[in-house]
Amino acid sequence: MHEIRHFHLFCGSGGGALGFNRAQARVGTARARFRCLGGVDADPAAVRDFSRLAGTPGTLLDLFDRDQYRDWHGCEPPAGWREAVPDDVRRAAGDERPHIVFTSPPCKGFSGLLSERRSTSAKYQALNRLTVRGLWLVLEAWADDPLEFVLLENVPRIATRGAPLLDTIEGLLKHHGYAVARTAHDCGELGGLAQSRKRFLLVARHVAKVPPFLYEPERHRLRAVGEVLERLPLPGDAAGGPMHAVPRLTWKTWVRLAFVEAGSDWRSLNRLVVEDGVLRDYLIVPEMHGGVCGVNRWTDSAPTISGRGGPTNGAYSVADPRRAEGSAEFGQYAVRIWDDVGPTVTGKAAPGAGPFSVADPRPGNWPGGKYRIVRCDEAAGAVIAASATGNGAFGVADPRCGDRRSGSLGVCPWDERSGTVTGEGFPTNGPFTVADPRLEGIRHNNVCRVAAWETSCPAVTAGGGPSSGGICVADPRPGIDRSDGHYITGGHYGVVPWSEPAKSVTGGARHDRGHFSVADPRTCANSQTEPNAWLPAAGDRLVCVIRALDGTWHRPFTTLELAALQGLVDPDRDLVLDGTSHTAWRERIGNMVPPPAARAIAGVMGTALLLARAGQTFALGATPIWVRPVAVAAAVDTGRTGAAE
Repeated sequence: MHEIRHFHLFCGSGGGALGFNRAQARVGTARARFRCLGGVDADPAAVRDFSRLAGTPGTLLDLFDRDQYRDWHGCEPPAGWREAVPDDVRRAAGDERPHIVFTSPPCKGFSGLLSERRSTSAKYQALNRLTVRGLWLVLEAWADDPLEFVLLENVPRIATRGAPLLDTIEGLLKHHGYAVARTAHDCGELGGLAQSRKRFLLVARHVAKVPPFLYEPERHRLRAVGEVLERLPLPGDAAGGPMHAVPRLTWKTWVRLAFVEAGSDWRSLNRLVVEDGVLRDYLIVPEMHGGVCGVNRWTDSAPTISGRGGPTNGAYSVADPRRAEGSAEFGQYAVRIWDDVGPTVTGKAAPGAGPFSVADPRPGNWPGGKYRIVRCDEAAGAVIAASATGNGAFGVADPRCGDRRSGSLGVCPWDERSGTVTGEGFPTNGPFTVADPRLEGIRHNNVCRVAAWETSCPAVTAGGGPSSGGICVADPRPGIDRSDGHYITGGHYGVVPWSEPAKSVTGGARHDRGHFSVADPRTCANSQTEPNAWLPAAGDRLVCVIRALDGTWHRPFTTLELAALQGLVDPDRDLVLDGTSHTAWRERIGNMVPPPAARAIAGVMGTALLLARAGQTFALGATPIWVRPVAVAAAVDTGRTGAAE
């Protein structure tokens, strides 16, 4: 059994290390076993995750130099801080020499989600330069006995935005005797995942130590997202643990997701017809879930009898076909005909307890004339102690409609005198309003006014909002080009069909940042919230089940499901990450290398190392040579450093 040692720089939560530990390599009777020496990261929570997943203690270490620290944090380092040196990296590996070093430096500065302008700022350039510094520390740490393989994994855009940095890295590697190739791969195909995750991989092979070909890992089909999620319990089930909770979204977001077609994104909403802020073709009404007020067929089985087996707690009613004529139970709210006999008078003789109502043909003889209106030319009824409109004829049809409460809400003409000014001069107390003809130029202090592009702006005040004056402008410039751009192509509010793979899981995986919702065909047995008789307000945050137009539940992925799409969830072991924040969990999950993809990469490198240890310089493989520049770099020593084109 041959041991292959691996070490991880910018290790994150340890997805790459977990995959390397699971890798297998075999050449003839020779077999390889992978052992992790450790990892380095600047995030304490990620280091704790790494130690748990990789089975090897991680090291908390800031790899910035002083200038990079200032540019990134905007301040001087704290007292006691010092720059990392190669000895720190060696100690993090337990003072052992690894055969493979896998690095996955921060990619925010290279990501397409960051604008070109911000990516060139000093802050993000400092983060980008950390890529070069990390490789330099690794090469210097084992300069006397070079590593067999050095890998750098990142987002694909590093090949363009980070091209100058990659040139510098290649120079460092070539100086230490490595042949280098820039390659690209899909983690989903390498690891058989349910997501397509395009990544960049820089492969450096030490020419003197590893002469054999480096063959491409076997590719697998992308799985459907449902193949992965169906192994998990329904979201919100306690069996899934705290990471399997459904995110609490605003009500308007739930409605948006319901109207997004599976496989599409927010642009589906453009096909809806909205008139006066209301959907013209659809009506949204509340629905009782969990069988609330449900009625069972006579021929069906009943639900489980619980401690609260009432009609409002489930389907605890039955459609009974046995008609019992005359029974009091079936005569509730019955009305007797005037010439019929009455029912038996019971102790609960009320309309809801039997046929205790009558169709009285005497419409004019309402007792006491309740709610009756007396004409102005008629005599009123007797004034009694309870002289209210509901107790008799205590209403009058007053023909004097022009003097309601001395001109309450009255408006005085501009050319007439006003009424007497009283102690309570409000519009509802008299004609204390005037029809002012002076409209031009007042405009209520320019509230909500829009200034023309070619005119001057009013004074800028402390309350510079649209309702505080003319603080808006009619801008003739077309603004954002909605035919292209990251927002258009980012799949915001995107919903993935159950039968298709998911998109790449990113560090900011949320329903409004990409295709991070799924059309789940599984119906939910129980409501997550108390059933209400009204619809929530647009901004209310809640967990709910809305059946979309295709009959499925459009909902965001849970944190546990995102981890499953990354290949991190082990069916035989509960996943536990450090902390309690879903936001932090999702960021670390999205940043990690999928373990199945890392396992595939480690497997082919282990095969190349076994061939090298056996003294073989050439071998045929069943799969293609991994990316043509790598093949040449791994097979030919041309007398010059670098990969042949």
